[in-house]
Amino acid sequence: MTSTPLRSFVQGEWHSPADEGRPLYDAVTGDEIARVSSAGVDFAGVLEHGRRVGGPALRELTFHQRAGLLKALGGHLREHRDELYAVSAQTGATLGDSKFDVDGGIGTLLAYSSKGRRELPNDTVYLDGDVEPLSKRGSFVGQHVFTSLRGVAVQVNAFNFPVWGPLEKFAPALLAGVPSVVKPASPTAFLTAKLVELVVGSGLLPNGALQFVAGGLGDLFDHLTEQDLVSFTGSAATAATLRAHPTIVRRAVRFSAEADSLNLSILGPDAAPGSDEFDLYVNQLVAEMTVKAGQKCTAIRRAFVPAEHVDAVVQAVTGKLVKVVIGAPGADGVRMGALASREQREEVRRSVKSLADAGQIVFGDPEKVEVVGADPERGAFISPILLTADPERDEPHEVEAFGPVSTVLGYRSTAHVVELAARGLGSLVGSVVTADPAFAREVVLGVAPWHGRLLVLNARDAAESTGHGSPLPALVHGGPGRAGGGEELGGIRGVLHHMQRTAIQADPDTLTAITGRWVLGSERTVTDVHPFRKHLEELRIGDTIVAGPRTVTQEDVEHFAEFTGDTFYAHMDAEAAAANPFFGERVAHGYLVVSLAAGLFVDPAPGPVLANFGVDNLRFLAPTKFGDELTVTLTAKQITPRDTAAYGEVRWDADITRGDGESVARYDVLTLVAKLPHD
Repeated sequence: MTSTPLRSFVQGEWHSPADEGRPLYDAVTGDEIARVSSAGVDFAGVLEHGRRVGGPALRELTFHQRAGLLKALGGHLREHRDELYAVSAQTGATLGDSKFDVDGGIGTLLAYSSKGRRELPNDTVYLDGDVEPLSKRGSFVGQHVFTSLRGVAVQVNAFNFPVWGPLEKFAPALLAGVPSVVKPASPTAFLTAKLVELVVGSGLLPNGALQFVAGGLGDLFDHLTEQDLVSFTGSAATAATLRAHPTIVRRAVRFSAEADSLNLSILGPDAAPGSDEFDLYVNQLVAEMTVKAGQKCTAIRRAFVPAEHVDAVVQAVTGKLVKVVIGAPGADGVRMGALASREQREEVRRSVKSLADAGQIVFGDPEKVEVVGADPERGAFISPILLTADPERDEPHEVEAFGPVSTVLGYRSTAHVVELAARGLGSLVGSVVTADPAFAREVVLGVAPWHGRLLVLNARDAAESTGHGSPLPALVHGGPGRAGGGEELGGIRGVLHHMQRTAIQADPDTLTAITGRWVLGSERTVTDVHPFRKHLEELRIGDTIVAGPRTVTQEDVEHFAEFTGDTFYAHMDAEAAAANPFFGERVAHGYLVVSLAAGLFVDPAPGPVLANFGVDNLRFLAPTKFGDELTVTLTAKQITPRDTAAYGEVRWDADITRGDGESVARYDVLTLVAKLPHD
């Protein structure tokens, strides 16, 4: 009996394939559960729909509004995660594996939502760095800005994380205002299809923000433009083929790849058997071999240990692997499920054979495995395989067995292990398990050029460590060389990957109008109403108050010194201050100057200003001496409403000047300002 073909979601509707497609199988039972094909999909139309419908709808929203969509979508998926767990079991995943995938993906949505609200403006433009002065008198300035690309993010995912994989690409793209086309690997596409069904069913996303292709991508790459992006996860060979596509080359399409990775874990020479670090190393290695049946792009493939500890590590690891129960998800005691497909099992067996040629298998049999609750032949089951090998052979540094397989390799010295690490030619992640900071520094700096992420694990951080194999939304997930050379996640870096950085050159007033942020030299508006008496909606960029002067006296300085305990010699010792090349005489405390300025510009009565929550970029530019008259100019620099609160944030430019007009201090004052009350 032919099973139901998976549907694609393209151009705003569900599309059934024009042919029967090829079968997909339950990784545990071997039964056919679906078919997959993209026959009949208009791929040029898919991209055009994203550009014409999805892109404009997303770009109308601010970063904060897009972050709100991610939060709502994460909440919706969390309510339906049991449905995803149930389908995930058919990929061979245990419940723990499924949670790793599903909850990890949902967590990524929520993490990007949080970072978007905290680190991005409630605007559609992101400013990169400070304003660059380009002229002597300040009438010509520059600023780098990021704006959303006008294309589509094509996301080609691997089979091992059918939920987390798509969501970790989708979240930064949506936050950047770029629509996505999700194409999962076929063996587990039925789980991604369920994910997309839940997303579409939520009704949360604008039309065109997300499209889904079940099956091949046909001629989609032929229709890419300079404004589109491709993000790929899979084999290095496929990545190389896609990267060389004529359209990608000719039109310089942004291409990011996460590919093969012979990730390492290094046991420090201080971590002898019986130490906390030795036990951490062994437990981590076993976990990375068995979680998701080793089908993680971040799993440990090369386990480097001091040569004298190889036997001890092998004994400890095999002692734990022998207790791992393999079988059907949900069966009693099962800790490791099946590989994603029988084809994948055969690929792992071929890789193990190559690795065994360079050494020996010390645990497991790639051809035999005891299974609980399922037929080991119909399902894609395989035993964990631990090997030892000559570290000078090429195979351990070239062959990746994408399953529950790791090779223990002995090293002689720090320089030796750094040299061996480089033979992997680039990895996503490595870990160093040591309590010796000096060893950690030497190894980390030695192997860092070959890695996208490095974990230093020891007894001090183990309780809170997220572990070797867990990519985090705030940190880069990617790696150089063999690992593809791309980057995903990385917090706001992942968002900016989907945007164009442009240098804007203009006069200060025009730059203020373009960026929505007041620029030094642009017009100020001094009004009769104190800016602190204005609600958020009433404030305008450039609203200014000029307050002062206030004369700084010796009595002020001495009172401040006594009150605070800050009796630094430059403020209190005339002889020592005179010898200071920066001052030449006693001067006021910088923090006294800032405090006096606050006293000048603050309106003390209750009003729309709810709180001062910080000061940014404070710099003391010139000394303030006894008798100097201080004036402060406070200008509304940036106004950021919060969509879900009755207030917003206002950034003020504060410039404190002496009587001669020279600035003695500059900084940004950050306040929370209430919105107008509504009935």
